[in-house]
Amino acid sequence: MSNDDNNVSKSGAKIFTYTDGEKEWEAAHGEECIEEISDHIERHIGEIHLVYHELVSDTVHIDVHHVAPTNECPFHTLITSGMSDLPMAVPEDSGMPKHLELMILLPKNWKISQEDFQNEQWYWPVRTLKFLARFPHKYDTWLGYGHTIPNGNPAEPYAENTRLNGAILLPPVSVPREFLTLEIDKDKTIEFNCIVPLYEEEMNYKLDKGSDALLDKFDKHGVSDVVDIKRKNIAKKRFGLF
Repeated sequence: MSNDDNNVSKSGAKIFTYTDGEKEWEAAHGEECIEEISDHIERHIGEIHLVYHELVSDTVHIDVHHVAPTNECPFHTLITSGMSDLPMAVPEDSGMPKHLELMILLPKNWKISQEDFQNEQWYWPVRTLKFLARFPHKYDTWLGYGHTIPNGNPAEPYAENTRLNGAILLPPVSVPREFLTLEIDKDKTIEFNCIVPLYEEEMNYKLDKGSDALLDKFDKHGVSDVVDIKRKNIAKKRFGLF
């Protein structure tokens, strides 16, 4: 991992590059909080329809829980468990959570079967969840609110049917607020962040202007935390942002 103190964006945020430093393969610890996370999901979002279990796990065992659309949450909800088994390398005195799980919200018409997942245009959300959930533990770093992560270097679209090629981590706004945190004990609280896919221009805009400026534009143009692979790119010059 490269951590150059002089490598900062125009907004003043540090830019980390991960060109080396990936830890070697390590057998995963067992999922410590899977029952608590499962109960938390069903209490606040809905019945877990299916769990996509990992057969071979590196460092942490990442499973993905699927909640089918409900009247209250009319979208597919995919949520990790296992990322929070290990604490992230959060800077001291930052006040940021050390234990995190990730989720992504998919529209009702998203194809979600094992057969459909043979096609990358349906599977990439699961792949992204697993990659990002393992990422901080493989590189001895951390993820949290407002972090943007490109899909590769250089960034490539997640699938052939979209130009979205990166993501920002945000608290989900389309699920009950009570779901955002799960207290395990006095020493461990898990927070849940949502993966919201971005276009390259939106990632650049966030680096230039900061997360709050990007979110203001999201609000202005009605961008939801539910994935829309064909939504407008709100950082294109035609919106007059630059």
